[in-house]
Amino acid sequence: MIRIGLIGFGYWGPNLARNFSVNPDIELAAICDFSEDRLARAQRFYPQARLCKTTDEFFSMRTLDAVAIATPVATHYELARRALESGRHVWLEKPMTEKVSQAEALIDLALRANKTLLVDHTFVYTGAVRKIKQLIDKGELGRLMYYDSTRVNLGLFQQDINVIWDLAPHDISIMDYLMPFRKQAVSATGLHFFGNGLVPKSLLTVYLEGNLVAHINVSWVSPVKIRQTLIGGTSKMIVYDDTQPSEKVKIYDKGVELNSTNKEEIYQLKVQYRVGDMYSPKLEDQEALAVETAHFVDCISNSKRPMTGGREGLEVVKVLVAAQESLKNRGLPVGL
Repeated sequence: MIRIGLIGFGYWGPNLARNFSVNPDIELAAICDFSEDRLARAQRFYPQARLCKTTDEFFSMRTLDAVAIATPVATHYELARRALESGRHVWLEKPMTEKVSQAEALIDLALRANKTLLVDHTFVYTGAVRKIKQLIDKGELGRLMYYDSTRVNLGLFQQDINVIWDLAPHDISIMDYLMPFRKQAVSATGLHFFGNGLVPKSLLTVYLEGNLVAHINVSWVSPVKIRQTLIGGTSKMIVYDDTQPSEKVKIYDKGVELNSTNKEEIYQLKVQYRVGDMYSPKLEDQEALAVETAHFVDCISNSKRPMTGGREGLEVVKVLVAAQESLKNRGLPVGL
């Protein structure tokens, strides 16, 4: 039985607590939050957990085997460092850290302490994304060409980070899982509109080796909620729409064929479009957080490397930091 403590019972913490509490291999032993109202709510749902208002009280509990951190990103490094140095396994919310150096330090700490460090890139554990990964690995899409995602809605405005740090980690982590190619450079554009300096809408372009490109469109100021990803290959193409109750993934047997690439004959270039069938595969419907929680237990119990461990979290932070620098310079590409 793994005794876990949760720091942060705000927006995402209750989802973690719910999944931890129903996993037969985990005991939710403690919940820490500075808010009296949140702790009162936690007590109603999880009376068995010790409630702590300070992290000092929380870390004084010697019986905790693991710590889950669901707090603002600015606090991630110090809390995760403290947990690892005290000999606990760590579940860390996305994005992993504010700085690349902080992520690298946590990876080193986890290795030296021989502890599991999992970064909660939840979408990697969805049935939809795992099915797409199977299709790509089987070669059904042919040679990959692009990753194009739109993740927009009206709100929820964050107080400490811009929209890139809030929404883009989802798509960067999905892209890295599906298309594990070396990233070469990042360009990001966007402006703040409300005088607070936080950018609510942005477009990222990620250049990858092999002449691949990814576009990630994120926004807090869209009149509609869109969660759609297009993945193009030379043989087939995929539409992944997470807002659909069913048929979230659709595979299209469509493509483009060029009958000449000779520069001397470019004016005679002819394009042929291939249009075939569309089908939607059956997906596993287990909640992604439940799958991720079971995976966390397996990694701790059997010394396995997490699917979304420190290295994967670091890759996302690298893109975010580069995108932030590019944003300041109106889209100037930043090398990775």
